[in-house]
Amino acid sequence: IIMEDLHWSDRSSLMLLEFISKEISTSRVLLLGTYRDIEVGRRHPLSQTLGALIRDPSFRRVPLGGLSQQDVGRFVELSAGVTLAVSNLELIHNRTEGNPLFLNELVRLLGEEGVEATDNWATSLPEGIKDAIGRRLDRLSEQCNDTLTIASIIGRQFTLDQLRLLQDSLPEDQLLDVVEEARAARVIEEQAQAAGHYQFTHALIQETLAEELTGTRRVRLHARIGEALEQLYGVEAEAHAAELAHHYAEAGLTEYAVSYWQLAGERALASYAHEEALVHFHKGLAARGVSLTGDEPAGDAEIAALLFGLGRAQVATLPLFQLQEAAVTLTRSFDYYAKEGDIDQVVAIAEHPFPPTAGRNTGALQIIERALELVPPASRQTGRLLARHGWIMGVVEANYEESRDSFAKAMDIARNEGDMVLALQTLISTAEVELFYLHFEDALSKSLEAIELIPKVGDPRAEALAHFYANQSFRAIGDTVEAERHIRHSVAAAERLHHHFYLARALNAASWLSYCKGEWQAARVFSDRGLAASPRETRLLHTRAMLEYDVGNFSEGKAYLDRLLEVMRLTAPGPVYEYAFPAMVIPMAARISGDRDLFAVAQAAAENVLSSPAVTPMVAAMTKNGLALLAVQQEDVATSKQLYETLERHEIAGILGIQPDRLLGLLAQTAGNLDQAAEHFEEALTFCRMAGYRPELAWSCHDYADALAVRNGPGDVTKLKALLDEALAISTELDMRPLMKRATESLERVHNLPELAPAYPGGLTHREVEVLRLVASGSTDREIAEELFIGVRTVSTHVSNILNKVGAANRTEAAIYANQHGLI
Repeated sequence: IIMEDLHWSDRSSLMLLEFISKEISTSRVLLLGTYRDIEVGRRHPLSQTLGALIRDPSFRRVPLGGLSQQDVGRFVELSAGVTLAVSNLELIHNRTEGNPLFLNELVRLLGEEGVEATDNWATSLPEGIKDAIGRRLDRLSEQCNDTLTIASIIGRQFTLDQLRLLQDSLPEDQLLDVVEEARAARVIEEQAQAAGHYQFTHALIQETLAEELTGTRRVRLHARIGEALEQLYGVEAEAHAAELAHHYAEAGLTEYAVSYWQLAGERALASYAHEEALVHFHKGLAARGVSLTGDEPAGDAEIAALLFGLGRAQVATLPLFQLQEAAVTLTRSFDYYAKEGDIDQVVAIAEHPFPPTAGRNTGALQIIERALELVPPASRQTGRLLARHGWIMGVVEANYEESRDSFAKAMDIARNEGDMVLALQTLISTAEVELFYLHFEDALSKSLEAIELIPKVGDPRAEALAHFYANQSFRAIGDTVEAERHIRHSVAAAERLHHHFYLARALNAASWLSYCKGEWQAARVFSDRGLAASPRETRLLHTRAMLEYDVGNFSEGKAYLDRLLEVMRLTAPGPVYEYAFPAMVIPMAARISGDRDLFAVAQAAAENVLSSPAVTPMVAAMTKNGLALLAVQQEDVATSKQLYETLERHEIAGILGIQPDRLLGLLAQTAGNLDQAAEHFEEALTFCRMAGYRPELAWSCHDYADALAVRNGPGDVTKLKALLDEALAISTELDMRPLMKRATESLERVHNLPELAPAYPGGLTHREVEVLRLVASGSTDREIAEELFIGVRTVSTHVSNILNKVGAANRTEAAIYANQHGLI
């Protein structure tokens, strides 16, 4: 039995309800009553009934909150037959807070005026909602309504102290009575965090009250509120700058409003509230009539300060492909300060850090070079500019020598001046440049040196970067324990920084490390967090696409790959990640899925990267990795040979998407050099086992087995079966469905292959015999490596294996063995 609107019941009806409730307590009957608690005060008859019913053990009270955003969309769809756009749905949910009464009014409005009526909600309220709220307000005294009207202009939240200043004609006791009247009617509610702090129970109540004022009175009231709040806040007025700016702007007092908007923006930047800062600076510039899209210099110091603030907020909020806008904004401010000879501000603008990304010319270099002409030589200001100059020359311009020269000069100044901040900045920038040139040991050394300085400086950006570069370096050399430790520190620092780029990049590094270990769920959690912070971050999209492809979720993987390609299309062509990642990911995904439809896209992306003279070695290596996988899948022998020689000459590492020795093995196999391929696959297995990179280990086992099946030399069949067994075991455990299928099919094909007897004594392989002959001739490991065109580490591994197989204690005994068995 459903009883609606119990708040309208009289006392007699409620007494009947109390009586019936007792009589049916053991019956199979449910009484369901609804009421609006905002209508029920302490003296309301329903309060007495509820007090009586609550003693019954079968009584339950269920508070109903507002509907969720998803439920609001479903409510409107079912009621009005309208599917709302996401923007309209968010607007309606925010304004109604999910209140069904207000939603019903919306549905009625939609029925009368169509879905375009939702656009009116940004500035006005449907009449039905105004009427519903008006009926509640009409029950309050005139004095209460007057006080609430003033409060509505203050904002959704207000304090008793604020009202006391604005309602100075009301005695203290009378003001308290008025506030209590509004609270009892559930028009306002007291906030839990502090006595005397209130808010309207619904934003639409505040708006209804505010709309009843004439424009003239509203303007005057805003001016009064601004003056009263300044008096109330006193020396702490700057802490409430945004609030004061709002009231002075509404009062038409532009001079005061702009001043406070600038203060509010600077305070937001200082607390890393970058999106909030963006809004404040936008408002300040708009109030001064300054175009946000032009490139003309600032007209005065106030506009220059606003533009500098806006530029910094843009650097922290814009996606990477739009950073040029931030550089234009900063240049407008820079031009003013350069003209006025304000060197401190010139340097502050020039040294402001952009997110570190390769090959992206934002125009920052031109600002720095102009600033360097204005500062005293060998000064701290020069050092700070040189540190930024070195980074841009290394990462953006791909001029390694000039980069190192700028860093050396900056570090000399840091040492001479005892400037730890400059030293830290220089070390971090140096570490990144060394990473982009694949000098991992150097990058690690600089990162660890920077980390030692962080406690003395206390800069979260520096902390996030130093630990990030340490993570990258440790991951490259296969030390996953240290890599994990540093990325935890980087993520924590990036979270304090509240910068979408640094947080997304750190979370991607955590996601990639989990992915490399086959910890899919952890990788997805990090990925989701990163994409929530930066939905267009190419690194995150690359990692997530490869994860989903590896476990056989091809449609999900393709969705992330499509998002990656969309970012590429939004980005100007050049030697940047936005083109290098697609060039690498497309062939990697195709090798797993068999889908080659996007090979032309990958080829074009690679050409855009490699045709630039400013491509850094890391970005070039990533891109060549993609071209190598394209050549392997297309069985392009000539390109495979060429890329093998190019990539062999670089100390590439496993942070570039695929373990480098596995890639070199695939290239050597495609080129027909099966012994070289086997050596590289052995190195890949060693590295992956050491690092704990299990998915990559499984693929290396499978690809090595494939090469051995083609070579089919002595002992190869036994070994390839063992490799396929390992690949199948790992892929099964990790649910890597594409590799499971491939390993199973490969095992079935090689099941009946005959095993050939060893061709050389002692079970030596052909390559080991080649190495043994050179050992017997007296060649060193480095000389052997140059002769056979393999790595020194590979030679050392071969020599160790040879000594074990022939039972020799040293190289001399090995040479004797070679002579005795006719191998020389």
